[in-house]
Amino acid sequence: MGFLSALYRNLCRLNSALLLIGQQLAWMCVALMTLIILLQVFYRYGLNNALPWPEEAARALMIWMTALAAPTAYRHGGFVSIDMLQGYLPAVLRSALIIALLLIAGVVLAKLLELAINFFDRGFRTYTASIRLPWDPTEKLKRAWVYLAMPVCFGGMLLINIELLLREIGIRLGREEDFPAPVKPAALVAQES
Repeated sequence: MGFLSALYRNLCRLNSALLLIGQQLAWMCVALMTLIILLQVFYRYGLNNALPWPEEAARALMIWMTALAAPTAYRHGGFVSIDMLQGYLPAVLRSALIIALLLIAGVVLAKLLELAINFFDRGFRTYTASIRLPWDPTEKLKRAWVYLAMPVCFGGMLLINIELLLREIGIRLGREEDFPAPVKPAALVAQES
């Protein structure tokens, strides 16, 4: 049981570090997206001369923000779920159901990660419609860099899924105190109160 507990704790530490980086990048994406949209509003309505790139850039930033925040939401139960049945089941059946659902989710996330990597790879063959590179204004951004958000998202969620699965198995086979729940970020704790 010590090996499983150590594996779980190390994966928790790795995931916590990755999620912290993702959370910081996500809020930066939101801030940059907001600035870009405000810039477009100023140019469109203030100067009556709309820029060609802000909508596409804001959309790309929104995709990245979502991809970076989704693993945190998954880890802390932030997705919509129907869990009425779990409350009526005995502990052993409830744990078996959770493990089965996590295994199914893991298979789905692994397949989504595979598809996302293929999609990212195909993105090197196309360019964004209006986002140009700052260091070479004649060159447009390859769509792959926008599509990279999906492998990042599904890879992060798969790591979280493995963590949740290890925790559930560990609690079922050992002691719950050997498999502590990850600490919620302060923003999530504040939302719950």
